[in-house]
Amino acid sequence: MASVPSLASSVEQRVSDALASALPEAGAADPLLRRSDRADFQANGILALAKKAKANPRDLAATVLEGLDKGGVIKDVEVSGPGFLNITVSDEAIIRTLAARAADDRLGVPLNASAGTTVIDYAQPNVAKEMHVGHLRSAVIGAAMVEILEFTGEKVIRRHHIGDWGTQFGMLIQYLLEHPHELDHKSDEEVSGEEAMSNLNRLYKASRALFDSDEEFKTRARARVVDLQAGDPETLALWQRFVDESKIYFYSVFDKLDMDIQDADVVGESGYNDMLVETCKLLEESGVAVRSNGALCVFFDDVKGPDGNPTPLIVQKSDGGFGYAATDLSAIRDRVAGLSATTLIYVVDARQSLHFKMVFETARRAGWLGDDVKAVQLAFGTVLGKDGKPFKTREGETVRLVDLLDEAVERAAAVVREKAQDLTEEEIAERGAQVGIGAVKYADLSTSAARDYKFDLDQMVSLTGDTSVYLQYAYARIQSILRKAGEARPAAHPELELTASERALGLHLDGFGTLIAEAAAEYAPHKLAAYLYQLASLYTTFYAECPVLKADNPEQVENRLFLCDLTARTLSKGMSLLGIRTPEKL
Repeated sequence: MASVPSLASSVEQRVSDALASALPEAGAADPLLRRSDRADFQANGILALAKKAKANPRDLAATVLEGLDKGGVIKDVEVSGPGFLNITVSDEAIIRTLAARAADDRLGVPLNASAGTTVIDYAQPNVAKEMHVGHLRSAVIGAAMVEILEFTGEKVIRRHHIGDWGTQFGMLIQYLLEHPHELDHKSDEEVSGEEAMSNLNRLYKASRALFDSDEEFKTRARARVVDLQAGDPETLALWQRFVDESKIYFYSVFDKLDMDIQDADVVGESGYNDMLVETCKLLEESGVAVRSNGALCVFFDDVKGPDGNPTPLIVQKSDGGFGYAATDLSAIRDRVAGLSATTLIYVVDARQSLHFKMVFETARRAGWLGDDVKAVQLAFGTVLGKDGKPFKTREGETVRLVDLLDEAVERAAAVVREKAQDLTEEEIAERGAQVGIGAVKYADLSTSAARDYKFDLDQMVSLTGDTSVYLQYAYARIQSILRKAGEARPAAHPELELTASERALGLHLDGFGTLIAEAAAEYAPHKLAAYLYQLASLYTTFYAECPVLKADNPEQVENRLFLCDLTARTLSKGMSLLGIRTPEKL
């Protein structure tokens, strides 16, 4: 693999060198290079430098221009305004750079030189509970970040911190003990996720009703929590049945989402039980946490409740029970000391922001999060209905995730069927799933994670606008052109002159590596989605303005096929990093 420097970085280097020789006393200076609508690039850094050196910016710009090494990359430069440089690169440089990208499996995208180990905590459903639309964002955003970071060379460890512990299990286990066949399966065949979930739902409702109406059962259920926490073997064996049954269901949903979740990566709250006592002991002995009304608390100067009194992080309750904080702090100890993480990412609802701020600060005070470890909450907003209110069913219930995904696939299959020319029913169903699930993921990922977004299926599966279907059709259209090309093969011809739409497409293709680095550093998958949408739009313009197979001469046909092919490869790579399939035919 060969990392290919982008045209922007080559131009930047040249302007930087010319600046350094025009103003040696300024040292290494940032030319502030931006894409521009006046030329290919504009360098704005001369103004600030001239101000510092008390020089005339236009004169300094002229000196820089004189000393600029154009070296086959830069075709034209002019000084504009108060001292900007407008820079146009040569057509030859565009095609040569793209040819170098095309020759590399990674499209010339460099690996991050300072890559480390990231533990990412995402897709955290609760045992014995149905997954709803709120679980969608953590899974989709987390999975995209895993792919993007791994592509940059980061070692990524996935963690699914499922809710598999707590007082509600006393009620469930006691009920199962008294009704031992409630989780039995109808047959020895493979159990469907639907059957597993309906078993759990039925048992949950029945045990809840008994808990609320029968005092004696309530007492037995509470005693069962104590047995569970004490590690009683019979109680743990029954608890394990709930976890196993729930996993059948979880995995069926993740499968529908076209996501690969491995058993070894599922380490729920229970995975840190053995560390809780020690975590509390270390916090208390070091003075990071103090006893307050019997509870073990950590206080912060800047965290106060509505009454103006300090709101602490409660690590251990006064009755000896452990809160979420104890588990989260133990998980940090494990991830940093045990897994050697240099970065911790938590893909968790924005409403948990205060909790994580307090947990991270506590871990820093305790020395578990050193200066060399970064901890980030990749906080996400709420999924809203078309009416802009939190997404609910007509009856006011939270929406089941499975229903939502099934409906998306159904709508997408209808769109595919309408457009399909030579697809079999089986292919329509397969494409429907790829388009429908892609549409749901893309709608989520094309919005900045921190913002709420509207869940509107009509919009999501639309062929026009900023949707994954639009990108998938652009990809399929290119594949169709490549299939029709017959003898003509994609080949780069740097000697040809390019049209405006070829140039625009080429310059955008060249920015892929820079964009990936940015999306990885900022944990911003929406930036990749925006890049891909712009790529498909530029391709659509190119396709409308530049005949490919009917171009003027064989070299131009090959060069345009080359641009088509590199666009398809970039789209496909970018979409796969977002977890979205690109069917060859639509």
